[in-house]
Amino acid sequence: MEAKSEVTIKFSGELPTATPAANKKVAIELTDQNGIVFTAQVNAKSWRKAETNASEFGDWAGAISDKLGQRTSNGFEVVDAGIQIFQKKAKEPKPEEGAAIAEAGVS
Repeated sequence: MEAKSEVTIKFSGELPTATPAANKKVAIELTDQNGIVFTAQVNAKSWRKAETNASEFGDWAGAISDKLGQRTSNGFEVVDAGIQIFQKKAKEPKPEEGAAIAEAGVS
């Protein structure tokens, strides 16, 4: 049986540190909550767009995703990785039940 392994590493708050790499790419390292380090190389143009989006969006979350690669000494590679920054939309607060009942009783 043949299977594909894909991975998505989500982050927010700040962009991971990127260092220049060969072939117009940047190398990124992310460490998850279990201490596993994921290394990825993304297109430099995509990285610049991610930086711009992160600075323009007030509240955002990001993701690096694609194929799960080889195991490294302290984690895994993400092969052919892409990066995306998403703007978080404010959730409308749900009215409290007590407030709705009080409003209904005041006619």
